Amino acid sequence: MRTVDPAKHQARRRHILGVAASLFAEKGFERTTTAEICKAAGMSAGNLFHYFPNKRAIFFAVFEDDGEDKAERLAQALAADDPWDALMELVDFLAAPAAEPLAPPLVMEAMVQAYRDAELDALLSRGNADEHAAIAALLTKAADAGQIDPGLDPNDTATWVLALIATLYTSAATTPGFDPTEQVATLRLILRRFLQAT
Repeated sequence: MRTVDPAKHQARRRHILGVAASLFAEKGFERTTTAEICKAAGMSAGNLFHYFPNKRAIFFAVFEDDGEDKAERLAQALAADDPWDALMELVDFLAAPAAEPLAPPLVMEAMVQAYRDAELDALLSRGNADEHAAIAALLTKAADAGQIDPGLDPNDTATWVLALIATLYTSAATTPGFDPTEQVATLRLILRRFLQAT
């Protein structure tokens, strides 16, 4: 029986996800075929299905693979001594992928597919719920520390913080010339003025 090298297996899996993500971002999930993914990945369908059972599983994996890193960053933010600094660093972390060429169109495509696929919607909702909970907890800590307006409801405010971050992605995907990197400073300024207003 042939043994599988875990490092090679993981590298091959990442390669498939990389080429598939490019195709999904360019053409959308529905218009991307398994044959196109195989061709771009340089492998046969049989080889591809050794890593993923179908195209839908590949699409899901594109959005699942950053979960571990994100969970670690959320935990670091919650454990930080200064909740305001931790909040701003978390905003930067969540906003950063918007500057990557593939991320905004992939996010838009995920939103479309989640409307049609309850399982994908649940997957994305879990990730959003984790982000929301971390931001709400940091807002509570920052209010307790006198760093932000204590009159703000942390759950409602966390929803608005995430909505502003999401706007970087949707604007990058739909507005020609919109540069998310240039807008992060404005986002931080908006949050500072809103959250710290008394």
